[in-house]
Amino acid sequence: MSGLGLTSPKSRPAELCHGSCVALTPSAGLLIVGPSGSGKSTLSLTLMALGATLVCDDQTLLHADDDAEAVIATAPPTIKGQIEARGIGILSATPFDACRVRAIVDLSKVEDERLPPVRNERVIGVSIPLFYKVDGPQFAPALIQWLKGGRIA
Repeated sequence: MSGLGLTSPKSRPAELCHGSCVALTPSAGLLIVGPSGSGKSTLSLTLMALGATLVCDDQTLLHADDDAEAVIATAPPTIKGQIEARGIGILSATPFDACRVRAIVDLSKVEDERLPPVRNERVIGVSIPLFYKVDGPQFAPALIQWLKGGRIA
């Protein structure tokens, strides 16, 4: 699928997730989840404006990699390369075929701590870092920087 060896295993079924996914590279993706209207596509578009690439919008297929050590995200074929922009329409974007999910952003919960604890969520048996929504202009740039360099404190 991608040039970095990311493939969806044929032996395991994919899990469909109501979420969007963008990535800086095929090995550094964010899965964005939350209820309808919570801002998944808006955050995806903001991250894309900061250099991320679309993987999929609104529906994401999740696969465990062959070693069950990573979660791989792909788009359902019917919506690949499309993202909704409320008030504008369905936009075309050149997507990554697949990416490794490095973190999950849950827009249904708002972060209330300045320096939150490290959180993880298990997806298809894999523990993945979890972030809650942050109200403020630093949220999207901070997610990009986390993908680039991680968290030190």
